[in-house]
Parts: sequence; C-alpha cells; structure tokens
Amino acid sequence: MTLLDASRIALIIATPPLVLAAARHAPRCWRTFTGRVRERRPAEPRPYGLPIERLAADLRRLLRLHGALTASAQSAHCAHRVWAVEAAIGARAIEAATALGVPHPWPDGAGLFTRTQLSALLTDLAEAGLVLPTGACPFTPDGRL
Repeated sequence: MTLLDASRIALIIATPPLVLAAARHAPRCWRTFTGRVRERRPAEPRPYGLPIERLAADLRRLLRLHGALTASAQSAHCAHRVWAVEAAIGARAIEAATALGVPHPWPDGAGLFTRTQLSALLTDLAEAGLVLPTGACPFTPDGRL
C-alpha cells in the first residue's frame, strides 16, 4: 500500500462526515452572511420625532387644557397641574420648532420656559404656519398668539 492509496482511503472515509457537516452548518453561515450584508447597507432616512400634525394637535389640546385650568375657580388647588401642562407645552413647542426649523430658546435648568419665552415661541410657531387656537391661553396680554 502506497501513500497515494492511503490518501484515497482517507479521503473516502472523511468525505461523508464533511459533507454532512457542511450541509448542517450552511444555513447558519448563510444567515450570518446575509445579516452582515444587511448591516452594511445604508439605512433609509427616517423622520425625527412625531409627525408635525400630531405635534400641532397635542399643542392645541394642551393649550385648551391650560386655558381651562387657568380659568377654573380652583386655580390654587390645581397649580401643580398648570405647571405640568406648561412644561408639556414647552416640550411640544420645542419639538414643533425643531420639526419646522424655527429657532427656539432652551429652557432653564428645571426644564421650564418663562411665560414670555413660551409666548414668543408659540408666536413664532404660529407665524411659521402651525395652526394654534387663539385666546386659549393667557400667555399674551390680549390672549392672542
């Protein structure tokens, strides 16, 4: 028996387990390969934040709620609610300003705007085309935005 005959016998013995191992591991290797190819593809552009329609609807709802809370007889009782609604108005106003490209101030360390800043921001948003209710909140002296 020569070396050539021994190598043929070894190849005949080793071929079936190698074929079975390749068939067994091929699907996992293919999934790994296609997953890496998908990761390398550039992601499709996605919008930042909520749609502007939803931001405008939230702002209108919050402004109406703020107007109702400030006009209620129990204003001292619900002062914390007014503060929370003003904070929510400020957060939504920043998101809307970012979506519309309107320059806006940043809130103070506590995350709040002054009423003057909030009024100016809401006025800028209304001038940029965002439909907001008039007279719904007392951020301006005459109740208009």
